[in-house]
Amino acid sequence: TRDRRRELLRTLRSLEALPESPPIVVVDNASCDGTAEAVARAHPDVGLIRAGTNLGAVGRNIGVEALSTPYVAFCDDDSWWDPGSLTRAVELLDAHPLLGAVTARLLVEPSGREDPLLPELRHSPLPRPDWLPGPALLGILAGASVLRVRAFQEVGGFSERLWLGGEEELLALDLAGSGWWMCWDEQMVAHHQASEVRDPRQRRRQGIRNTLWTAWL
Repeated sequence: TRDRRRELLRTLRSLEALPESPPIVVVDNASCDGTAEAVARAHPDVGLIRAGTNLGAVGRNIGVEALSTPYVAFCDDDSWWDPGSLTRAVELLDAHPLLGAVTARLLVEPSGREDPLLPELRHSPLPRPDWLPGPALLGILAGASVLRVRAFQEVGGFSERLWLGGEEELLALDLAGSGWWMCWDEQMVAHHQASEVRDPRQRRRQGIRNTLWTAWL
């Protein structure tokens, strides 16, 4: 997170209410709006890491290092998980040792409609082994995916050079190249209410750059 105190506090309230009671780690990318102080005051049980600079997506790598769990559910500061979805993810990852990541059905709030990307995931034409519990993917949605920590760390996590914007593309290709499978699951649900504190033009520019860079790599 960075400079999204209001959205982050809303997300933390939702995560702390989950029946799974997952350990939560917040990586604050050098916010200037009092985010870290607000988290420490209102959510003392949340692990708080104060980065000295804006690390972009690499902040997630640091969050993973701070956990001792075999799986990690990524969550952006403007997204949250449905009750039961993390339990479902654990069941799938426990049952399938070669499964590296599971991506959830993402709903756009406040309307509750499905994210426009979902048809591509639901109807993925990629070939898959019989044991894979859902459509095979070659890409994930970072804010709506649960990953096997061993797989994530094996491929080095998110790239420092890509920073932010479409950074999942290279990670997913690295996972596939290392023999890990990714799938989509209809029963897992995550919600996303896009923050108003963003520069959409800069994010789109960064995403296009990273897509081209990933293709070149």
